[in-house]
Amino acid sequence: MAEKVVLAYSGGIDTSAAIPWLKEHYDMDVIALTIDVGNERDFTVIRDKALKVGAVKALVIDAKKEFVNDYIFPALAAGALYENEYPLATALGRPLIAKLMVDVALAEGATAIAHGCTGKGNDQVRLDVATAALAPQLKVIAPAREWGMTRQETIEYAKKFNIPLPVTAKSPYSIDENLWGRSCECGVLEDPWVEPPTDVFGWTRDVNDTPKKATYVTIGFRKGIPVTLNNRRLDGINLISRLNDLAGTHGIGRIDHVENRLVGIKSHEIYEAPAAAVLLKAHAALESLTLAKDQLRFKSRVAQEYSDLVYNGLWFSAHKADLDAYIKSTQQYVTGTVRLKLERGSMRVVGRKSPYSLYAHDLATYETGDHFDASAAVGFIKLWGLPVRTQARAQFLKKQGK
Repeated sequence: MAEKVVLAYSGGIDTSAAIPWLKEHYDMDVIALTIDVGNERDFTVIRDKALKVGAVKALVIDAKKEFVNDYIFPALAAGALYENEYPLATALGRPLIAKLMVDVALAEGATAIAHGCTGKGNDQVRLDVATAALAPQLKVIAPAREWGMTRQETIEYAKKFNIPLPVTAKSPYSIDENLWGRSCECGVLEDPWVEPPTDVFGWTRDVNDTPKKATYVTIGFRKGIPVTLNNRRLDGINLISRLNDLAGTHGIGRIDHVENRLVGIKSHEIYEAPAAAVLLKAHAALESLTLAKDQLRFKSRVAQEYSDLVYNGLWFSAHKADLDAYIKSTQQYVTGTVRLKLERGSMRVVGRKSPYSLYAHDLATYETGDHFDASAAVGFIKLWGLPVRTQARAQFLKKQGK
């Protein structure tokens, strides 16, 4: 009886070709597992395709709710942006996919899991390391990392098995989507000097095609988590989906980024993340109102550490658990409402309020009602500048002979 392997199946060229390849090279029965993290409207076609290509079983798991609550929202609370650009959409989806693959492998009695990652990408690290953390006894097989075929050779291999291809030689993009964002690479994008063609974008309008009239949105947060959109309470899935449509209509969320991959190379990536861009901006604005100066500054350093950790595939690490505890503590008063203006490819915060706001009008105003004691500034400045004056007298002025 053949051993079983659980394959993370997207329906794309690499994972489709992997099904006959695993049978041919490992003599294993393939269980195709497709995870719904907001990347497709209808998974019936993908499931049928896996069975047609040769999988002995094809499973689909709706993981959107878990993805939002346990992965996206913690990253939002952290303010996670890799290299200050990338909202980590794909990187956040991978540990969840690995977790569910392990669950299915253990339930089905499989001895291995497989994925379609290449040897140049970050996802291989994320999936391999997550599996090692959750079930080190499982073997990990990465056909696209082993077979050594070029993109065109992979296409030709797939044709031998009559596998329908979602890409063509003319438009050979590699695309990954989930609720938090869409990524696109390969093809003409491999030259960072070339302006991305219009067919690269799927979620956002060109600025010239956006509405001429601005749209205002209000987002309500409770302890760092968005709970309302335009004063209407929504679950996380619907809130993110509606923001993706709304902000994408205004051309917001396009990211053209040359990033540093974990494996040591630079890659040119095109991302679309309309909802992520708006929510991260709104969340940061609310934090500026509710966190003290030292909290904000230290949390920005934690955000960078958190982003690197997620990007580098260490979601199931003790270090991340420690950072999660700190971030959760910072969010206890991040409650309130933020208003943003969306217009012609840009967005800006135009209002924010919170019952826990540290902004005191009677201290900030220069008008009637000013309660700031300006006379206290003289003594404060004298003490604040004491180290500078002391050093000047003892060293700088003495060196100058004064």
